[in-house]
Amino acid sequence: MPDNDNLHRLLLDNLTTATILLDGELRLEYMNPAAEMLLAVSGQRSHGQFISELFTESPEALISLRQAVAEAHPFTKREAQLTSLTGKTQTVDYAVTPVINQGQTLLLLEVYPRDRLLRITKEEAQLSKQETTKLLVRGLAHEIKNPLGGIRGAAQLLARELPDEALKDYTNVIIEEADRLRNLVDRMLGSNKLPSLAMTNIHEVLERVCSLVMAESEGRIVLVRDYDPSIPELLIDREQMIQAVLNIVRNAMQALTGQNDLRLGRIHLRTRTLRQFTIGHVRHRLVCQVEIIDNGPGIPAELQETMFYPMVSGRPDGTGLGLAITQNIISQHQGLIECDSHPGQTRFSIYLPLDLGASPA
Repeated sequence: MPDNDNLHRLLLDNLTTATILLDGELRLEYMNPAAEMLLAVSGQRSHGQFISELFTESPEALISLRQAVAEAHPFTKREAQLTSLTGKTQTVDYAVTPVINQGQTLLLLEVYPRDRLLRITKEEAQLSKQETTKLLVRGLAHEIKNPLGGIRGAAQLLARELPDEALKDYTNVIIEEADRLRNLVDRMLGSNKLPSLAMTNIHEVLERVCSLVMAESEGRIVLVRDYDPSIPELLIDREQMIQAVLNIVRNAMQALTGQNDLRLGRIHLRTRTLRQFTIGHVRHRLVCQVEIIDNGPGIPAELQETMFYPMVSGRPDGTGLGLAITQNIISQHQGLIECDSHPGQTRFSIYLPLDLGASPA
């Protein structure tokens, strides 16, 4: 059985809540690994540093911390904007508890990231909507395909009975349109085939997409690569992932080519690894992040909540199936797709697990 000091340190080190201990001068005494990850700093190297050298919030926050030391009065702050040394700003809640030790007042900070919780809530709502839409589309498809089969079969029988070959042009139109509608319904349903998984370099997928887009745009779109070469191979279906990324990049290309000045069209492909990232109810030690960013006009606000639904499109000639297919492919890979769009920038983010053994969040 470990002694009390080692046991306390062991418990703190394994907490998922970011925990920081400051001395009476607001200098760092200790931070656990969760806090190191949140602030992107090393606790050992940062020992003794003033709190504003670790992160910044507001001048009022420093005053409140000094009052907590002077009056030994705990407090909690909601939805604070915390900026780390890397420049990343996060929305957090934090609780401050004065701790008296050998006549000195220390401050214990417990920091709870709100962005992650809000993202998980939004993701769960998105997945719930996706499942509801799937059930609706499957039910609708069943009701459509049955009469289509009857119409097609009746047209074929009618064609055999027609005395004039010229009249068969009309039955051929019926058969061709029935086939077109059936194919459309099949595309709405998506592929029932399970992914053919194999270890694949994600940059090989992105380069294949780039070559296709460059050929289609005839070089009128500027493609910018920003790859992390240290990302290991992923267990994915190469062809399906090419299709998923191509649907997004092609949408970006079409949005950019609709602008007056094509020379300004730019699509940025970026890859990174993220640690301790939650997808659904599973927390992954490592995930691969693929970002597709364009400087186009942005997605209309009224479409942003429904753009992953089948048959929803912002273009008059669009089928509205590309993003629905992409989301289905990413979901089959236990991944996540998100979008943030405003005029001048649209960012699609794809998250794919890199670790094979993940734990519940």
